[in-house]
Amino acid sequence: MTKSKTWDALIVGGGLAGISAAIYLGRAQRSTLVIDSGKSMAKWEPDVQNYLGFPKGIAGKGLLKRGKKQAKRYGVRFVKDEILKAGCQDSVFQLKGRKKSYHARFLLLATGILHIPPDINGVSACLGHSMFFCKDCDGMRVRGKRIAVYGNNDEAAEYALGMLMYSSHVAIVTDGRPVRWSKSHARWLWEYQVAVYRHPITQAVCEGCQVETLKFSDDSELRIEALFTTRGDIYFNQLAKTLGARIKNSEIVVNASLRTTVKKLYAAGCVTPANCQMIIAAGQGAIAAQSINRELFQESLDTHALKRVRA
Repeated sequence: MTKSKTWDALIVGGGLAGISAAIYLGRAQRSTLVIDSGKSMAKWEPDVQNYLGFPKGIAGKGLLKRGKKQAKRYGVRFVKDEILKAGCQDSVFQLKGRKKSYHARFLLLATGILHIPPDINGVSACLGHSMFFCKDCDGMRVRGKRIAVYGNNDEAAEYALGMLMYSSHVAIVTDGRPVRWSKSHARWLWEYQVAVYRHPITQAVCEGCQVETLKFSDDSELRIEALFTTRGDIYFNQLAKTLGARIKNSEIVVNASLRTTVKKLYAAGCVTPANCQMIIAAGQGAIAAQSINRELFQESLDTHALKRVRA
């Protein structure tokens, strides 16, 4: 790999979306480079239980490791770097990282998001064990347990109501923040008798990776076995903004082929409006890669530069 090399495709992001796209592009014999800053949220999940083909579950790190090995089998290159600047000149994307610069004919942004953890001392070690971000991913894991949902908006209310499918002991903790849910959500919470604890949380009592009790400023306590948080997300969309792609509600706008509003610029995974699930991110990566490969093929026909195997 040299500074002057122009790749068929650059993929920024080494999570499930980026690796899945890399596998497809590698198998299509496109020169492909994945630039990974190591921030994939999949690393946070010690036990992925809803990914197809792993009936006993698999650690997120293990899933990434398997995917990376698979992509390398087809000639995909990986580099650890963080992209600081991006531009496009003469139909070639030019990216500047902390370590070096990169050039490509097509660019896929699989930069992802960051779920903001609650600002409570003692709960960081519980991530993926007794503290979760996704009810669709982890609701089954907490059946029959005492559950608290951290938040103060409509999303938090819907999380709490949705968790009633799994447990009869569900409460909302606002951590002292004023509630911002709608009147209809307030009525639903009242109808289904979901308790709301409005005082600031002063301490989370944990035993290893297991959260056990939340203590409040009024000296009351809530005994729990699982904590779901809906504090919000940070979208890593700056590169898309720099390149002129449309952003809506912090998400990169894409069409059915996962192309952004900028020619030859694609996006996949949680940084798009897709439901943020690992298997959905992987599927989006495959769709984006197929679309990029199709564009490269059509371009080679139009320019009479189709690569072929000669006898």
